[in-house]
Amino acid sequence: MNLGAFSVSLSVKDIRASKDFYQKLGFEPAGGDIEQNWLIMRNGDHVIGLFQGMFERNMLTFNPGWDQQCGELASFSDVRELQKALKSQGIAIVDEADENGEGPGSFMLSDPDGNPILFDQHR
Repeated sequence: MNLGAFSVSLSVKDIRASKDFYQKLGFEPAGGDIEQNWLIMRNGDHVIGLFQGMFERNMLTFNPGWDQQCGELASFSDVRELQKALKSQGIAIVDEADENGEGPGSFMLSDPDGNPILFDQHR
């Protein structure tokens, strides 16, 4: 099961303070809009998203269709295929993707400890 690019999405209180902190760890802005309270930061293959006021908890994020540098993969497992495969294994889906849709879509589940995991396909 290829889940695509991986990042950690952090719910932050002060996006500018978080940006400054992570820059000291070698991360550089790579996308997003700090004025809209979201920023993607990269350090090599390591990616974090900073999100102020958009969700309550930190979450793991997978982006089917992308490699770790946000390049498009020639072939990948669509979020609806992933959702169907996980459901068939008895994993409860918290927010489902439209199984009849195509293109961009997302779904979310939680691990046994309640940590949210987002599968977010942009193409």
